[in-house]
Amino acid sequence: MCPIKVIHFADVHLGVENYGRLEPHTGLSSRLTDFLSAVDRIIEVALDKEADLVVFAGDAYKTRDPSPTYQREFARRIRRLSQAGLPTVLVAGNHDTPNAVGRAHTMEIFDTLDVENVYVARRPSVFDIETRHGPVQVGALPWVVRSALLSRDEYKNKSLEEVMALLQERVEQLVEGEGGLTGHLAPEVPHILVAHGTVQGAVYGSERAVMLGHDMVLPLGLFKNAQWDYVALGHIHRHQALEPDRFPPVVYSGSVERIDFGEEREGKGFVVAEVERGGCSWAFHELEVRRFLTVSVAADGEDPTAQIIHAIERAPIDDAVVRVIIRTVPEKDVLIRESEIRRALTNPPAGRRPAFYIAAIIHNVVRPERLRLGDQADIAALTPLEALERYLQTRETPPERIALLKSHAEMLLASQQ
Repeated sequence: MCPIKVIHFADVHLGVENYGRLEPHTGLSSRLTDFLSAVDRIIEVALDKEADLVVFAGDAYKTRDPSPTYQREFARRIRRLSQAGLPTVLVAGNHDTPNAVGRAHTMEIFDTLDVENVYVARRPSVFDIETRHGPVQVGALPWVVRSALLSRDEYKNKSLEEVMALLQERVEQLVEGEGGLTGHLAPEVPHILVAHGTVQGAVYGSERAVMLGHDMVLPLGLFKNAQWDYVALGHIHRHQALEPDRFPPVVYSGSVERIDFGEEREGKGFVVAEVERGGCSWAFHELEVRRFLTVSVAADGEDPTAQIIHAIERAPIDDAVVRVIIRTVPEKDVLIRESEIRRALTNPPAGRRPAFYIAAIIHNVVRPERLRLGDQADIAALTPLEALERYLQTRETPPERIALLKSHAEMLLASQQ
């Protein structure tokens, strides 16, 4: 039996439109275009490489109540996969899931309309899917909503830590307990688990600013179960594999586009995995997405503006979201001509493209502080320890820190006697 070729992506977050502008010919944000283009390239790879299965590990949108425009654009892309006969599993993330249990989540429309070849998981489920290279079972673990697993009486008067521990226990039962996901797995079929959440050992990127609510950290051992052949994760925006030398691979595909400067150096993309029972190989495919660039420059010469412009001309600002961080001193800061800096970013020399967006021009002005220890005669009368204490007080050092530093100073002085 041939391996099942799987396309794994997550965290599209349509609606993140910071560092963008309205495009006059569409009326839509240029950043929306960036995010949709990234999804389009993933779909092209899925179709061109003749993938057997696509799994989306949650968070199609920025908010739980996306605009009809965002829903339309996401649906168009899922429709392409459906019409190509490519089975697609959609797992609800925290941004797709309402707080109230009875409310519909943003991807339920595909179930309601019975869209062919699309499998939607709001609750823990196992899907038996027939692909062009044979059957596969996909376990789905969507974002856990507290009210769906615990009654009000169960978490009444409990601390947040106690509630999280109780939730973790319930999730473990859903995956490995009696009647859980692993209990529905056939012995000779490849098994894929798709989940949205935080797993122990994962390293966050900058996405905490767009997360909703508190994270429950799930034990890695819950996913490093040999009954699974590949574990596809969403929720954390930084691509990473958790304990990559152990089977099965537990992989965050990461988000498909950069959100802010915290992700300036992070590659964005998706994963292609080839899965068979008892084995898996996978590779991360990086997308060409919108670059974020920080131009950092010391501007303390005779013409600080010229120094800054020179740094901009040497930097690869073409089509990037750019911020300029200027390190200078007060007497030079007043000489900086910001209009010329913006012109250098928007009207570069011939053969260069302008910055896509000017995020910020930040002035980090170093202001020398004059220490006030007292008059000269008073200082001369101080012992070394007293002088140290007074200096630390001028630096607004916390009392407990002063006491610690004084004790170390005493030991140093004693060792020299």
